[in-house]
Amino acid sequence: MSDFELPPLELQGTPPAFGHEMLKYFCFEEGYVNLNHGSYGSLPVPVFDYCTKVARSIEANPDKFVRIALPNVLRGLRERMAPFVGAQPDEVVFVQNASHGINTVLRNLEWHPGDIIVSATTTYNAVERVIHYLHDITPHPSLSVAPLNFPNTRAQIINDFRKHIQILVADIAVRQKDVKDGSKLKIVAVIDSLVSNPGIYLPWKEMVKICRAEGVWTVVDAAHSLGQEVDITLNEVNPDFWVSNCHKWLYAKRGCAILYVPKRNQHLIKSPIPTPFSYHSPDDPEPSNFIEMFGWTGTIDHTPCLSVHAALDFRAWLGGEHKINDYCRSLVLAGAKRLAELLGTRVMDSSADGELTLNMANVALPLSPRVPNTPMNGTILMLKLLDEAKVGAPVFFHNGVWWTRVSAQLWNEMSDFEYLAEALKNACKEIEEDNAPDDGVSAKL
Repeated sequence: MSDFELPPLELQGTPPAFGHEMLKYFCFEEGYVNLNHGSYGSLPVPVFDYCTKVARSIEANPDKFVRIALPNVLRGLRERMAPFVGAQPDEVVFVQNASHGINTVLRNLEWHPGDIIVSATTTYNAVERVIHYLHDITPHPSLSVAPLNFPNTRAQIINDFRKHIQILVADIAVRQKDVKDGSKLKIVAVIDSLVSNPGIYLPWKEMVKICRAEGVWTVVDAAHSLGQEVDITLNEVNPDFWVSNCHKWLYAKRGCAILYVPKRNQHLIKSPIPTPFSYHSPDDPEPSNFIEMFGWTGTIDHTPCLSVHAALDFRAWLGGEHKINDYCRSLVLAGAKRLAELLGTRVMDSSADGELTLNMANVALPLSPRVPNTPMNGTILMLKLLDEAKVGAPVFFHNGVWWTRVSAQLWNEMSDFEYLAEALKNACKEIEEDNAPDDGVSAKL
């Protein structure tokens, strides 16, 4: 038995009110205004200190930790995280990030000529790339990209998605008639719970339901869900696969995500990436154990996974998931509206109740159509914000318009959105001038 014990999270007194008073609990440099929690997350100071203690405990006897303590430590972590997402402990394993989890699922599925992989025009780039890679190699499954543009409504998204899936189901029924080896063709839909850019909350539960009714497999990229979407009940929604980062919104250390695979589908995941020593060939009389395989895939730092304990304790100390997310959602709805007002533009989700908004919102930039969608323009805008104004808020181009995505967190107040407005006004004015048409007058030599 192992005597390895996780250190307690050290918290003193009662937490301060949400807003700028919370900044002392995070590691930001002086003067930095962070409205981009959605990209990489932000580690609270108590969780940072906890990680340091965990790392020192591991380094005190790494051989004993890995060989003896690790299975029990991971079991305890699964037992804590599983109820958080409405799953069973033996249906949840840990991977490095959401992209890693999506790759693990898609590369494990057995593809046949005529199979279809469904994505959307807003699918995260790294996920879209692995889908395209699978199409490029034998046996070349087909690709189907569902158009998804914003502004939009929840009802329209559901309606368009249903039509798209039903067309594919009818198409694959025709293809099935030409299959000679008896294999059953499949459609696999990769669905975002929250789109990364734009930062939009999709009706993913309804989309999964549509797929189940049509016999379509679902792989849910829920990279932004943990810590932002409350009351997740995977045992009720019943997707075929689901993966979410712990380091974006949940306050865990970067490099940790959970992969949910219900028991009915675990036989499909033949190997993690990379393949571990516990893998058994199909010819082996002893089948591979899903949990055991993901318990050790090579030498890695397990501190990020163990930081989930501290992250959950910290969030409970702050008041719990509903209190945290009520503050963040209310602030981002009001902040985005104020930002749009100051910029003289509009909010992408203009619905009265913010039906497509959780803790991220999107606001149009005051840039004319003459500013083209080029990597250079996007980079210049980001550098002006990060380097000159010391404010974090990603900019992107969607549906013919430049936008900024703003994230609200416990350390933010309305003044942060007003500060971003001034920074964006200055940056947009400069880039507008840089893209002004040539007046035909040559510079004097």
